[in-house]
Amino acid sequence: MKGIRGRLTANFMIIIIITVTILEVLLIYTVRQNYYGSLEGSLTNQIKISADLYAKYFSDTSLEENVLYNVDAFWNQSNAEVEIVDKNGNIVMDSLGVIPPGNAPANDIKEALAGKMGQWIGQLNEQKIMAVAYPLKANDETVGALRFITSLKAVDQDIQNTAYIFIAIGLAVIIIAGLISIVLANTIIVPLKAVTEAAQEMAAGNFQARSQKTHEDEIGKLSDTLNFMADEIVKKEQLKNDFISSVSHELRTPLTSIMGWAITLQNEQFQQKEMLADGLGIIAKESERLTLMVEELLDFSEFVSDRVKLQKEEINLISLMVHLQKQLTPRAVRENINLTVRYPENLPKFYSDNNRLKQVFINILDNAFNFTSAGGQVDFSAEVQNENFLFTIIDTGCGIAPEELSMVKEKFYKGKSSRSKNGIGLSICQEIVNLMGGKLEIASEVNQGTKVFITLPRGEKIYD
Repeated sequence: MKGIRGRLTANFMIIIIITVTILEVLLIYTVRQNYYGSLEGSLTNQIKISADLYAKYFSDTSLEENVLYNVDAFWNQSNAEVEIVDKNGNIVMDSLGVIPPGNAPANDIKEALAGKMGQWIGQLNEQKIMAVAYPLKANDETVGALRFITSLKAVDQDIQNTAYIFIAIGLAVIIIAGLISIVLANTIIVPLKAVTEAAQEMAAGNFQARSQKTHEDEIGKLSDTLNFMADEIVKKEQLKNDFISSVSHELRTPLTSIMGWAITLQNEQFQQKEMLADGLGIIAKESERLTLMVEELLDFSEFVSDRVKLQKEEINLISLMVHLQKQLTPRAVRENINLTVRYPENLPKFYSDNNRLKQVFINILDNAFNFTSAGGQVDFSAEVQNENFLFTIIDTGCGIAPEELSMVKEKFYKGKSSRSKNGIGLSICQEIVNLMGGKLEIASEVNQGTKVFITLPRGEKIYD
């Protein structure tokens, strides 16, 4: 769990740090632009006022004369360093009294001499400065340029101080968000840890352990699934125990009869032929019963381990249904049950496993007879529906209770009725029908009877 907690917290922190860093950069850049923009706007307003004063009141005198006699008149309202440049780009006056040696004029001066306002940020005398230049005009003719220069040291210091504040706030946000991310990670880890502990309990064999659901989310769904799985395992375990108990009982009954008659027949004083015949008949009948139960158990084992393969062949369904009718008619007469078998005369061929299909029908018909009292009815019919066959077996027996109906096809399930057998017959039928690609459905009402619907695809003939 520590690994997951660490990864979740790390992922949260990476997202938070990236987000805060981007916001910090944008905020500092915006502050810098605002500071520089405000300073540029202030210098621009001042230089325009000074240039307008020159054009109105001093333009009738040459630039050189104004520099000599009136220089303070049109720029004294500014605190910036002032330079006056002639139309050739030479600096003719500097308010600091220091005129740098003649170099190529800066870009802002070139733009001003071209009749536009120029702006420039760069290094001058080892200082970062901002310079704004504006044309000086006389009679609409550019006679020179006025340039204001200011140091950016104070502005940069203000920007730096503001940046420090933003960074401090960002670090505080990251720390607080980190603590919150740990809490949020715990809201995932703690329930997950509880689910894991419950799963470990179940893996150790304690299927009474349950996972406590805390939230309606994916972990809550996992908790519900785990609890459902435990309930199903407990139920299956109980069904298996009941199945073993039932099979043991059913095996013990014929074995007791066989053993009892075998001991009786071994008696040297035994001379009665009728009793001998009865004993041998009972031994044969009980042996056959044991054989059928063992075959069912073997089938069940093969289906559970997925070792069953269908031996597909062409099946004449009419012949199969006639055979089943002949096979079951003596039992129907003996038990006073009316058996009807119905099918269309043009019933097409079916391609599947003949023995397995017969096993399904006999098993379900056997159940129908077992649960139908004397005087009842059992109907077995077949019909064609598009690309499928529909086989229906209907009886008028005791029916199945609603709470049992959903479980009768489950492995090991043995019904509550005293007529119920070992609980694997229908589950084998379900496996066979599934293997054939079909569907087995059961509908029933207590004291009204049961209907079994088997839908199977026709299948395709396989040519050698």
